[in-house]
Amino acid sequence: MSPSDPVNSAHDRRQRRLLFVLALGFVVFGAAAAALFYALQPETLRIAVGPAGSDDQQVIEAMAEAFGEESRSIKLSPITTEGAAESLALLGAGKADLAVGRGDLGMPTDVQTLAVLRKNYVVLWAPSGRPGKVSRKKTTGKIGEIADLAGHKVGIIGRTGANVALLRAILVGSGVEPDKVATVQFGTDEIEKLAQDTTVDAYLAVGPLDSKITADAIAATSRSRGAPKFLPVDASEAIALKHPRYEAEEIPGSVFCANPAWPDDKVDTISVNHLILTRKELSEAKAAAFYRQLFAVRDTIMQRVAGAAHISKPETEKEAEPSVHRGAAAVINGTERTFLDKYSDYFWFALLLLSGIGSAAAWLRRYLNRDERDDNTGYRNRILALVSEIRDAGSEQDLLESQREVDSIIGETLKCYDEGAIEQEDMAAFGLVLELFDHAVAERRAVLQNGSADPARSPGPTLASRR
Repeated sequence: MSPSDPVNSAHDRRQRRLLFVLALGFVVFGAAAAALFYALQPETLRIAVGPAGSDDQQVIEAMAEAFGEESRSIKLSPITTEGAAESLALLGAGKADLAVGRGDLGMPTDVQTLAVLRKNYVVLWAPSGRPGKVSRKKTTGKIGEIADLAGHKVGIIGRTGANVALLRAILVGSGVEPDKVATVQFGTDEIEKLAQDTTVDAYLAVGPLDSKITADAIAATSRSRGAPKFLPVDASEAIALKHPRYEAEEIPGSVFCANPAWPDDKVDTISVNHLILTRKELSEAKAAAFYRQLFAVRDTIMQRVAGAAHISKPETEKEAEPSVHRGAAAVINGTERTFLDKYSDYFWFALLLLSGIGSAAAWLRRYLNRDERDDNTGYRNRILALVSEIRDAGSEQDLLESQREVDSIIGETLKCYDEGAIEQEDMAAFGLVLELFDHAVAERRAVLQNGSADPARSPGPTLASRR
């Protein structure tokens, strides 16, 4: 057995193993880098809003821009719809992650609130019949309160059926039979038509207190039909108790006009929230991230769209419909789970996984080093064979050649040990064989130096020649 053959063979195997380990390392690193890149990518949520050009759509567009500029964990992709009904339909069908809609619209059962986009106030008023003057005294045929609406027609601004349902709820709560009140709906772009329609005896608008549509409607009807008489919803609290999607509110005095004061005093009414909604199945982490990010950039949104000033947090202290999503509620109430709370299960799983990976790596290392272990066994057997040959060595040169071969084997074995190819137990066995070899060399060298070789025996072939 040539001393160079096993050494070169083992060297080649180490080179191949090193290349394999490097390739495997690159694959693992690439997979980890790809996973990290994916994990750090912002989550894009689709939000349905409409109609195009509406205040809601402008606020959401500004919100999406602000989210994108901040490079945070959430980005928004607006989907423009024909209106809130279509937006909620897309949300229910899973074609949108978020939607903007009124809280009293028909919606899927699993829809929950993330934030309040604005609060819509119900404004009911009747014309005095005397342009420029306020009717403070109820006269025959005139409307001074909601009970007087029976037998009259109410013009409703906005063509959504939710406004009609809202008026019916007010009438029922105020003791008026809804069937005795006629209604007609006008588009938000038909304010002048509304003001000129003399068959209409009262008006209803639903929107924020600073709504331009409501203010324009009050001003238009005042010019053509007389100063407005605002009708209070005296049963607002009772209505809110029966309908959790409504809230009892007050309209401040002079909010629509300071001179003359419209209204001249506060007026009881009800409100309904315009909401940013999502489905219950949206993860708590995504909902919480959206909520935090929304209020972090709200000032930026307000600088672009004034309507963003109405964005507020939903109420979590009382029962409401729809309910607040658990992710947003956790942030509002300060009960959001910590990092360890959220991912403790993952940590335990990671420990188990790492343990399994360690066991697999140990098996793989033993599998890849199986040739080195076989070589180590072969080296030991070769040294044992040299021990037998040394006992018959005929010269010092034979001993030196055997020692050179063993030196080469020792060097290769130590490299394998340093690389982890062979274990401590294998080295212990290898050490015993080396000790036996050293004793054999020392004994044979002493014999050769003392000249005590058997003189009667004819000199046979040398160790080198036998090989």
